[in-house]
Amino acid sequence: MNQKNLFEVDWSKIPPPVDDGAARHLPGRTIPPLDLIATDNSSVRPSALKGRTVVFAYPRTGEPDKVSPVDDWDMIPGARGCTPQACAFRDLFAELMAAGARHVFGLSTQDHDYQCEMAARLHLPFAVLSDERLLLTHALELPTMDVAGLTLIRRLTLIVDDGRINHVFYPVFPPDRNAGEVLAWLRANPVSR
Repeated sequence: MNQKNLFEVDWSKIPPPVDDGAARHLPGRTIPPLDLIATDNSSVRPSALKGRTVVFAYPRTGEPDKVSPVDDWDMIPGARGCTPQACAFRDLFAELMAAGARHVFGLSTQDHDYQCEMAARLHLPFAVLSDERLLLTHALELPTMDVAGLTLIRRLTLIVDDGRINHVFYPVFPPDRNAGEVLAWLRANPVSR
């Protein structure tokens, strides 16, 4: 399938993911002390971040006019929508920060160069973390899917307070509404000072 427009998606024609329980173990878990390369070329250790951190994980962003990893990409529940999700977090970034997020990150298993191109093209005001070696994915036992020889993170969003997972959004559908759901949750669950 050729992805001519990554933004215009008829969600009624995309199969939604189901809650398979694969993220049930995450609330309360401590993030392990691992360093990930970010699109701003820094090394980020999520476990050491103070305050509230939002990490939205996704399978992989597409590139306009490029072929998907498999012909039926859109029919894989939860696969389509990474670019609209990232753009929604971009568009609500200031509000997320005002609602108590100290850090916002995207996360995927794509390599650093691929992510840097995407972050620049989409003008993201936050860094995207690469877990290309699957260190964090395996350490936290994040839900994954294998597509075309690639191990991809299933779409989820973590709310992390001082290195401990407080809340998980999983499954996430439709992806472009996730940032708004996270914003509503942040406003309803302010950080105690």
